[in-house]
Amino acid sequence: MEVFAEFTAQIADPENRQRTEEVLEWVSETFPELEPKIAWKQPMFTHHGTFIIGFSVSKQHLAVAPEKAGINRFSGDIVQAGYDHTKELVRIKWNGPVDYALLEQMIRFNIEDKADCTTFWR
Repeated sequence: MEVFAEFTAQIADPENRQRTEEVLEWVSETFPELEPKIAWKQPMFTHHGTFIIGFSVSKQHLAVAPEKAGINRFSGDIVQAGYDHTKELVRIKWNGPVDYALLEQMIRFNIEDKADCTTFWR
């Protein structure tokens, strides 16, 4: 995806870069109604001007940020999937699987929960 090309080009490890590109492409294909963009130097997807989900990378993991409400709603599922999380993000280790079904649930939840949201953040 062209909008994320500069971001992903900066990921030094080629396997981590490929995985990040795959996840971003999956979100774009699964949710074509979302707008991909870079903000705060991170890839994210928005809908009608409101934040839906964001991503960041570290040496250890790909981080998924569905906002605090998404973490609260899916905390049990996140732990069951084998992921570590904070109040604001989920950590998917580079050597672990991506639970696309859980990712889809978190994105759908945010789209529905923020349908009438008029601000970027909740």
